[in-house]
Amino acid sequence: MIDVNNIHKSFGEAHVLKGVTTHFEKGKTNLIIGQSGSGKTVFLKCLLGLFIPEEGTISYDGKIYSDLTPKEQRNLRQEMGMVFQGSALFDSMTVAGNVMFPLEMFTKQGKSEMEDRVDTVLKRVNLIDAHHKYPSEISGGMQKRVAIARAIVMNPKYLFCDEPNSGLDPKTAIIIDNLIQEITQEFDITTVINTHDMNSVMEIGEKIIFLKNGLKEWEGSKNEIFKTENKAVTDFVYSSDLFKKVRQMYLEERN
Repeated sequence: MIDVNNIHKSFGEAHVLKGVTTHFEKGKTNLIIGQSGSGKTVFLKCLLGLFIPEEGTISYDGKIYSDLTPKEQRNLRQEMGMVFQGSALFDSMTVAGNVMFPLEMFTKQGKSEMEDRVDTVLKRVNLIDAHHKYPSEISGGMQKRVAIARAIVMNPKYLFCDEPNSGLDPKTAIIIDNLIQEITQEFDITTVINTHDMNSVMEIGEKIIFLKNGLKEWEGSKNEIFKTENKAVTDFVYSSDLFKKVRQMYLEERN
């Protein structure tokens, strides 16, 4: 569980986050959505501890980040896994090397123990025979699965994903969405996903936060988003004819 209480973040004269309060639930896929410039990337970086809000607090299972010592903050960050927008794999490392990297950096495990852990997480993301391949030798979808394996290799309590479907075809994007949701539920992780992909919202949006101009404009589930009368939300979510039709069908079924 991550609790966010009235956080503000500015850069010079630009007031980016203007008192956001919400919570992200354990074992669920929590999505942050909003237009470019809404503040969602800054919000995600605040959750990661990369930006420190000028006001308000962020707590992780009851531990307020700003109250922790620098050592305690470092320890907390090691409980966080991150899937970057472009996967951010090291081109010079094999798939296994990329996944093993956090273990080598932050643990004192022996080589065989690390290799066993790498095998386990690669198997979990359905990459069994890719250990010795390099990122340039595998598809974009496989690269994303490697990034997920690396993010969970240290058994994180919190998983953050920045546009995990960026650059993927629709079929592969659905596979990645489902994989993230399965891992979230299986390992009871608090997962936060920053996305603009409305397919992801409708597929795995168990908790959705909609930001607009640095404010929390709306929050709810993928089912509740069909029913909302919030114009800012409907204009954003149903900007395409396809989702307009989906919403109309849902409303007709309800009536």
